[in-house]
Amino acid sequence: MASWVLSECGLKPLPQNFPRPRTGITSTNPTTKTRFLSSNKSSADLRFPKVNFSTGFLKRRSFEVRVSAPLKVAFVEEEDRGERVEEIVNGVAEEEEEGIKFDPGSAPPFKLADIRAAIPKHCWVKDPWKSMSYVVRDVAIIFGLAAAAASINNWVVWPLYWAAQGTMFWALFVLGHDCGHGSFSNDHKLNSVVGHLLHSSILVPYHGWRISHRTHHQNHGHVENDESWHPLPERIYRKLDNITKSLRFTLPFPMLAYPFYLWGRSPGKAGSHFHPNSDLFVPSEKKDVITSTLCWTAMAAILVGLGFVMGPIQLLKLYGIPYWVFVMWLDLVTYLHHHGHEEKLPWYRGKEWSYLRGGLTTLDRDYGVINNIHHDIGTHVIHHLFPQIPHYHLVEATEAAKPVIGKYYREPKKSGPLPFHLIGTLIRSLKQDHYVSDTGDVVYYKTDPDLK
Repeated sequence: MASWVLSECGLKPLPQNFPRPRTGITSTNPTTKTRFLSSNKSSADLRFPKVNFSTGFLKRRSFEVRVSAPLKVAFVEEEDRGERVEEIVNGVAEEEEEGIKFDPGSAPPFKLADIRAAIPKHCWVKDPWKSMSYVVRDVAIIFGLAAAAASINNWVVWPLYWAAQGTMFWALFVLGHDCGHGSFSNDHKLNSVVGHLLHSSILVPYHGWRISHRTHHQNHGHVENDESWHPLPERIYRKLDNITKSLRFTLPFPMLAYPFYLWGRSPGKAGSHFHPNSDLFVPSEKKDVITSTLCWTAMAAILVGLGFVMGPIQLLKLYGIPYWVFVMWLDLVTYLHHHGHEEKLPWYRGKEWSYLRGGLTTLDRDYGVINNIHHDIGTHVIHHLFPQIPHYHLVEATEAAKPVIGKYYREPKKSGPLPFHLIGTLIRSLKQDHYVSDTGDVVYYKTDPDLK
């Protein structure tokens, strides 16, 4: 627009002497024609960076067009009587002829506030009645599955029951997980009561987990400070005995780790999710941890009582085996949301780490029909950046944020009805992602060639 105004006045703008912006519409060719691609934004919503032009006798003028979120634009340049189309998303261009390659470890050209602004306002609204409806649905399915399996009592049916019931236990965990984040409702007491009921029923200490999981979110992508499935620095990895290395990197053992993590955390870290004086907690959280440990103990006592009533074998079939299926789901999902991408992703420490950069190292995963069953926990990037968004808005929020995030978002591989493709991803990652360097603020996983 500014160029048009100047041309109408018979003036030729001076060459630009300001830095080329990282975001918005840019072009180094003055003959470039700008063509907007599809967008659902009106012209009134557009905001481009402010540009100042000066001439010898005119006052400095400022021309500005406003945009509410970064747009995807294409530049059509005439070269050798042909046209070259270059797409730019958030300042990240495909300029192969210039040898520029996208670096996932580089600081993004957008801010957390830019992503937040792109997400529709209704995605932040928490509906406790809707949240409770998912609880009622899942609990009804769990009791229905148990009643049907106990009634049929056939060894053809039991394996199907174990797979289905273990998946439903995992779904219960995700709803309790929403309570821990406060995305279940705005009522703290309701979140606490529902969270304790759901998590205690599957032997998870609600507050102990909630606090350590908060630490995970606040430090995601940080080598030393992250809490869940963080990489081992080489100095710690080299101290592990062969048995520990095998248990950590050989299937199925990593997928059975969660109960042991609750009691003893990860290598290199001390503390327990059950002990109020653990390094995980501050003194003001002591009462919460004791409450959750007592609820966990009560559930364990109920299970012992049920063992006497129905017999230990029946209890194992109805609850014990589904519990371990739930554990495998939890370990699989939480691991693959931070590992296993085709291209190695960065981990940070020191000044290079930030909440945004750490969150952008997380991965979305497609679980096929399981997406709805476990409440779209596979939409993990937006969840990590904004854990207060309810699970039933995560898919829409993710779609709205993609144009802003650009190449820092890794589109998940499409799943069939069941996510069997993730097994290969898991195996490959366990064979390659062993440790990171002790030095450097941006590091990547390394492979131990001696680990068989």
